[in-house]
Amino acid sequence: MDEFKVRVTYHGWCIQESDEALIPVPYPDESSDAFLTQFEHRVDLYSAGHTHYADVVIEHWDSEPAPDGRRHWDETATAEFVSVSGEAAIWSDGRDHDVNLLGPGAWKLRAHCAGRAEVARACKEGSVADGVEKYLIQFWPR
Repeated sequence: MDEFKVRVTYHGWCIQESDEALIPVPYPDESSDAFLTQFEHRVDLYSAGHTHYADVVIEHWDSEPAPDGRRHWDETATAEFVSVSGEAAIWSDGRDHDVNLLGPGAWKLRAHCAGRAEVARACKEGSVADGVEKYLIQFWPR
């Protein structure tokens, strides 16, 4: 399990292949306002807040985990992620963190998010929104 503070900018951030040369559509090109959008070697996450730091936990599993019931999640979605190197990176307005995927290959991921209404309200009011939005990203082999 890895824990990160991720800088969200313009409502978004992504997880992408670590080697930028392998990504045909670089972040944030073609981003959308869907909670989770899948691209080749990249997945984008849309935040309810404009600019803030979100708490992100990344878990690695040997097989598909049971649905997470540790808290109420406002959003949950799945996608596929293919990594050539076995390394990924978290990006927002630049490269923020490295993520070890435990090897190259095809992965499934499930993204969860909580605190969306609260972070939207805090950002709109100009309040401190850091740590309000929480993400859980679970990876397992496809």
